[in-house]
Amino acid sequence: MTSSPDAPALATGPEQAAGPAPLAGYTVAVTAARRREELGALLDRRGARVVYAPAIRIVPLADDAELVAATEAVLAAPVDLVVATTGVGFRGWLEAAEAWDLPLVGHLRGARVLARGPKARGAIRGGGLVDAWSPASESSAEVLEHLLSGAEGPLEGRRVALQLHGDPLPEFVDALRAAGAEVLTVPVYRWVLPEDVAPLRRLVGQVLARAVDAVTFTSAPAAASLLSVAAELGRRDELVAALTGGVLPVAVGPVTAGPLTAAGIPTLQPQRSRLGALAREVVARLPERDPVLRVGRAALQVRGHAAVLDGRLVELPPGPMAVLRALAARPGAVVAEADLVPGLPGGGDGHAVEMAVTRLRAALGPGVVETVVERGYRLAV
Repeated sequence: MTSSPDAPALATGPEQAAGPAPLAGYTVAVTAARRREELGALLDRRGARVVYAPAIRIVPLADDAELVAATEAVLAAPVDLVVATTGVGFRGWLEAAEAWDLPLVGHLRGARVLARGPKARGAIRGGGLVDAWSPASESSAEVLEHLLSGAEGPLEGRRVALQLHGDPLPEFVDALRAAGAEVLTVPVYRWVLPEDVAPLRRLVGQVLARAVDAVTFTSAPAAASLLSVAAELGRRDELVAALTGGVLPVAVGPVTAGPLTAAGIPTLQPQRSRLGALAREVVARLPERDPVLRVGRAALQVRGHAAVLDGRLVELPPGPMAVLRALAARPGAVVAEADLVPGLPGGGDGHAVEMAVTRLRAALGPGVVETVVERGYRLAV
């Protein structure tokens, strides 16, 4: 592949190898409610500025009459198949039944117990039961496909206990019932909006303003909540546009990405549905979208709210950062002063652009931003 003589040169060599942490200069939002500190710490250790906006709240039903009734329905007759969808949910169900002195574990020992993923499998074993099968994809869709394929025998007339994880899984339930199974749903907890929705509303504004570079999702209800809050603010279409063009949505797996996919938003996903893998996906994908440019004798990478110049992180105020980002979007090309004004935070005029350029030169040093008389400014690529 040959390059155009006008194409920006990519820096190579030790300038790229050395430098700040991989996510330094980027802002990443965490929508998780449970284990948010763990994910935030993984991102923080890699240099990210972390924004917390819990999108959901888990409401346990351990003292809820609905869970008592569901458990008694399971105990009313032998169960053939059990589907554990989450570790915390299945464990909570067993613990609640024990607190009520209901013989649930003994009752389920005669059933085939399927686990959606390794955490559910661990809860099954921790409760003294034996897991019979779990899908490689860790998805409810593959569990359903497994059951409908007849791998566990015909479903006609069989009793299936399905532990829910906040989502009623109507398609899953309807498909099993259509196959002739008696499905007993067990709602151990449900997802609702957080008591304080203000951080989530702020996140919608930050995404629209491109003040965050990536948004992470660890559950489908969290993704659905963000879309729902944006809709309440009358800005759902804008949010979809921002997450489709500019702000990276990173989901822990395909199930989590479901509401985003349905809204037409493509997501990045790690190969394994784990928090560590999610953090590594952010580390791999954010810096790679910002090329390292050769500017004069220096290597320059323009990140979310900072620049990396010859391996040195340079924090910049919003105005100079906006100008630098606009120039880096067209490396080497002259950008008219009038075209730089709209990108200034809070608006401005030609004088505001001149002041931003002055501050930018003071931060990055001479030879990076050039003035082209009566035409505008350019990066000295």
